Amino acid sequence: MEYRLLGRSGLKISTVTMGTMTFGGLGWAKQVGNLGVSEARRLVDLCLDAGVNLIDTANVYSAGVSEEIIGEILGGKRKDGLLLATKARFRMGEGPNDVGSSRQHLIAACEASLRRMKTDVIDLYQLHEWDGLTPLEETMEALDTLVRDGKVRYIGCSNFSGWHIMKALGVSEKDKRQRFVSQQIHYTLEAREAEYELLPITVDQGLGVLVWSPLAGGLLSGKHRRDQAAPPGTRQFAGWTEPPIRDETRLWNIVDTLVSIAAGRGVSAAQVALAWLIGRKPVTSVIIGGRTEAQFKDNLAAAELRLSAEERKRLDDVSVPSIIYPYWHQLYGSDRLSQADLVLLAPHVS
Repeated sequence: MEYRLLGRSGLKISTVTMGTMTFGGLGWAKQVGNLGVSEARRLVDLCLDAGVNLIDTANVYSAGVSEEIIGEILGGKRKDGLLLATKARFRMGEGPNDVGSSRQHLIAACEASLRRMKTDVIDLYQLHEWDGLTPLEETMEALDTLVRDGKVRYIGCSNFSGWHIMKALGVSEKDKRQRFVSQQIHYTLEAREAEYELLPITVDQGLGVLVWSPLAGGLLSGKHRRDQAAPPGTRQFAGWTEPPIRDETRLWNIVDTLVSIAAGRGVSAAQVALAWLIGRKPVTSVIIGGRTEAQFKDNLAAAELRLSAEERKRLDDVSVPSIIYPYWHQLYGSDRLSQADLVLLAPHVS
């Protein structure tokens, strides 16, 4: 297992992170999984034995039950070097202040997460979504307070737009607050929109990147094929609708390429898709999740898979995002592009 620095911090995390949305199975999360404590414990041990040092969850996963299961597994005592990440922002109660990124909600949500996970500190505390109603000065001050109080060690964001991130970083600098060390984003061979703004910002501002749902909800696992119904037991079979697919032909062309490369290497399509992400320079770690040991073992093996330049080119070519404005115009000045610009534009610069 390789370990990479998380943004500009001194914290190293494994290139594979364990995701826990499958823990609990309450409400909407039932479509993803419903693992109890004993099943989840086996999977946690499997990941730790493979060298994973970060477990990621969120308070909204099964209405807090995912965090509670982690707390039961750890029993108030973490194994050496284990890091915990969670998220807050979504509604966790019926009250008017039980949602959002206000000081009131974030501090209360953090304290509740600490209790559920039976821990004294959260290593990475992330805003799960943008809150356009709360002033960023209030949000960043609340996160800064949590760090200064010793309840949180590092802060990050998830699902922000590019301008949201830059505004937050600007507020942190202006007010001398803690700044985000990372962003958690959706980024796959099928969905490369992050290359327009989020990944260039990552390079320019020194952020870490954690990728959620790196197999596109299982669509890139090789189990789903062109003109075939969703197999029983998969998320799509259960009615899961993430991510939105805007071009089915493109999706199946990507899957065909994954399956072809996987067959030539004697590995799964899922491993190839994950290895492509791990090999993308701005990516720090991919978050894997599942319901079975077989799924986790297969995904964990991607940490050791190295794709050839030719294999990477095949995947890049079949999935390359269209160059929308203003990026196609910026190619006229390609002699003055930075490394951040080239995250998107490098394949188009002659």
